[in-house]
Amino acid sequence: MAGNVVEISDAEFESSIIQSDKPALVDFWAEWCQPCKMLAPTVEEIAGEYIDKVKVAKVNVDDNPAIATKFGIRGIPTLLLFKEGKVVQQMVGVKPKSDITKAIEEVL
Repeated sequence: MAGNVVEISDAEFESSIIQSDKPALVDFWAEWCQPCKMLAPTVEEIAGEYIDKVKVAKVNVDDNPAIATKFGIRGIPTLLLFKEGKVVQQMVGVKPKSDITKAIEEVL
């Protein structure tokens, strides 16, 4: 994983995301998913721009099915925005950067 985006597993999700002291943006993706690959550079950019304000993570749904199931991930890519351990925003599919940053600004 490049730069400021961390790869999270089922085992780490609770401590890394739910108990995070700052909002978290989680990208649910898979290796074979072309739209996921299209969204990845946008997620990287956002991670760089919000490095001190928002934790940005990726969850590979093929490797971590439990967490994807827990949050009802049916289509990928799906971005979930967490604040104080709760999902406050869900975006499915490739979204423009402006939509994602607007959602982040609303929770900050």
